[in-house]
Amino acid sequence: MFREMAVFSGNAHRALAEAVCKHLELPLGQCEVFEFSNEEVFVRYLDNIRERDVFIVQPIVSPVNTRLMELWIMIDAAKRASAGRITAVVPYYAYGRSDKKDQPRVPVTARLVANFIEVAGADRVLTIDMHAGQIQGFFNIPLDELTAFPLIAEHFRAAALPQPVVVAPDVGRAKLARELSDRVGGDFAIVDKKRKGNLEQAEAMTLIGEVEGRDCIVVDDEILTGGTIASAVQILRERGARSVRVACVHPVMAPRAFKTLDADGIDELVHTDTLPLVHGKFERTPTSVVSVASMLGDAMHRIHTGGSVGALFR
Repeated sequence: MFREMAVFSGNAHRALAEAVCKHLELPLGQCEVFEFSNEEVFVRYLDNIRERDVFIVQPIVSPVNTRLMELWIMIDAAKRASAGRITAVVPYYAYGRSDKKDQPRVPVTARLVANFIEVAGADRVLTIDMHAGQIQGFFNIPLDELTAFPLIAEHFRAAALPQPVVVAPDVGRAKLARELSDRVGGDFAIVDKKRKGNLEQAEAMTLIGEVEGRDCIVVDDEILTGGTIASAVQILRERGARSVRVACVHPVMAPRAFKTLDADGIDELVHTDTLPLVHGKFERTPTSVVSVASMLGDAMHRIHTGGSVGALFR
């Protein structure tokens, strides 16, 4: 066992780290993280962390590469300050889409990021809903992957939709849609899509399932440009859906996503606070935020005390 917990935050999402600390009834640790004029990142812990159980909260949000450098340098600084154990709390794991070689002469960047986190000195990683399950195998240190979809399901259960249908925006999310439909007590459907190379564009092609007169919930792990979701919403409206809601865990939201999804066709957009909306906000589309702070805090407490993280979901 290590000494008491110490929670620190980089510049990615301080509000989330503060919410986690509020749940844990702990003060957020004091730490300087800034850039010099030559863009080099500097980190200095202002608290004594010798032999303490250190948790560094840093989702990889825009600017992605700067946030990664902050994370790695914070880990290295904690290691050199004789921290007892270092856990990288990365609610959103960037480069998760680059999890395999799907084209000639391309990298597997998700594996590279994992290697950097290990080399920097992290003892374990805590994350939420990675883009691909095989990324867990890229780490040679313990990794705990939480899921926020039960929280999203609870939001829609509370809404008491009369005839819900959970819709997967592509075939790869069919299993997720089926599991979520069981949680909200409805059916599920699938939109078959075709992606256009590396252009971050997708075109919805076919709908599998019945949605006419139903309340549809389009669910995905993350939204980047919103093109896939917009195509799914369009085909659902064309097939007579009574209402269309959109849900995701990670609101990555590139600048054009706000223009694409800020439309009358979406009755509600639900996302968690794993990431801040750094590129804008929605003016027309009603939004709801589901907080993951208590879930992260409970997992961190269980890691610190040697409890079961998996028991959170049983």
